[in-house]
Amino acid sequence: MRQIFHIILVAACFSLLAACQKDSPGYPGLKKVSYKETDELFANPERGFYTGIQISSETDSPLSVSKLTAARTQNRTLYMCEFWLKDFFSSDISDAYLQVIRTCLEAYRKGGAKCILRFGYSDNIKDLSHPDESGPFDTSEDQILRHISQLKPILQEYADIIYVVQAGFIGCWGEWYYTSEFVRNPSKPEDFLPRKHVVDALLDALPVTRQVALRTPMFKRNMYGYSLADTLTRTEAHQPTTKARLGSHNDCFLANSSDQGTFNSPADRTYWGAETRYTIMGGESCDKDSRYCNCENSIKNLSDHHYSYLNQNYFPAVINYWYSNHCLDEIQRRMGYRLSLKEGWYTSNPTAGGALRAVLKIYNDGFASVMNPRDAEFVLTAKDGTVVKTYTLVSDPRFWMPGTTTTIDQTVNLPDGLSGEYTLSLNLPDPEETLHTNPLFSIRLANKDIWDETTGYNKLYTFKL
Repeated sequence: MRQIFHIILVAACFSLLAACQKDSPGYPGLKKVSYKETDELFANPERGFYTGIQISSETDSPLSVSKLTAARTQNRTLYMCEFWLKDFFSSDISDAYLQVIRTCLEAYRKGGAKCILRFGYSDNIKDLSHPDESGPFDTSEDQILRHISQLKPILQEYADIIYVVQAGFIGCWGEWYYTSEFVRNPSKPEDFLPRKHVVDALLDALPVTRQVALRTPMFKRNMYGYSLADTLTRTEAHQPTTKARLGSHNDCFLANSSDQGTFNSPADRTYWGAETRYTIMGGESCDKDSRYCNCENSIKNLSDHHYSYLNQNYFPAVINYWYSNHCLDEIQRRMGYRLSLKEGWYTSNPTAGGALRAVLKIYNDGFASVMNPRDAEFVLTAKDGTVVKTYTLVSDPRFWMPGTTTTIDQTVNLPDGLSGEYTLSLNLPDPEETLHTNPLFSIRLANKDIWDETTGYNKLYTFKL
């Protein structure tokens, strides 16, 4: 009889242990919390389809905050801001136009948006079959360098709302091809030097936390001597080096097998695929060919090259094709990063003055990672919303890679003397002092019932002390 009782007791213990493990497998003593994912389309900073803004003279109306606020309701937080220096081919940029640039950038800060920035001298080709007849398209290297030195104080002051700067300046539209002053099809090392000088000046004009995007992989390799195999490693990524700060933009996405000369070979595509794991990638389509822009191939290319942004208006036939073939929503959801909580485990009965362990599983279903610096914090709030304490996480969101689940396992100490109901939230704010407390610049996770738009916090776990 005693033996039977012992067997029953052992079985009960195993049953109880199994039940505990079912609630928190691998994390004994922690309480499991499940989260529901959502397919909702919503605004998030530094990603998505962008709206184009062009300002070509001092008389053009600067960007309005109200326009930015209205666009946010359509989930737009990125703008391609092109400043055309048409009146300054042979002179300094005027103080009046520099003020126009400042006014526009200030509007982004107030309107909860960021910009993809490009400068150029011409946005018109009258006859593409004879483009030389409609120049000039740019100015001399020395004049460009002088203009960059004028712009440097502005780029430094407003770096917080600059997502990325496209190299620009050279060629019609600043796209580095139809050029009056530079070698159109550079091949020798000396052909690339003037372009390299422009990029070096831009890198110097920007804080080291910001990247400069180049039009083709050829330019990065030939200007700086990188081989096709010499791609960024995780250790090199997001460092204040030239290699880590040179991103990409493809302005003929899905046009044909080479994207209108963007790629010289399949190896170029492989190179960009590796580089863009850690550098910013975006652009626009430029023609409709269903052999290339079909949904399957489009999503594959967006994923392979880790796209964070695309032009919402160009090329219209491509955007309409995605809409008609029912993949536009998926593309919008996955552009850039899309982070969601899979599950979390927390100390079951925390005490004031004691330790609270939190284990999060965060999945990135986006095409890319977070690219610019981003803070990650636990925020402890009282029931009335008062912030009790903020804890810095050791995990860097820039390495929460697409298609992978990241585990955050961190223990924090609760303050003494607490009593009542408290909530632990995840906050992913912009690290810049000007934006850090603005919820419009915090990242929202793709889960139901956790987002607080007034604070920018993602609620994780509510408990009583």
